[in-house]
Amino acid sequence: MQSFLTRAQRFMRDEDGATMVEYALMLALIAVVCIVAVAAIGTGANGMFTTISNDL
Repeated sequence: MQSFLTRAQRFMRDEDGATMVEYALMLALIAVVCIVAVAAIGTGANGMFTTISNDL
């Protein structure tokens, strides 16, 4: 029983899992920002090329 309590206390103090979750959330946020930025740039570029094509 003492071994179980010792392992449970060590598990509660261990922050490796929390750090991994934080990194995963930051990675997901960065990915979303990149996707939104690429979509916005793509839409702007498409509009610019359409304008140039119509002017020619």
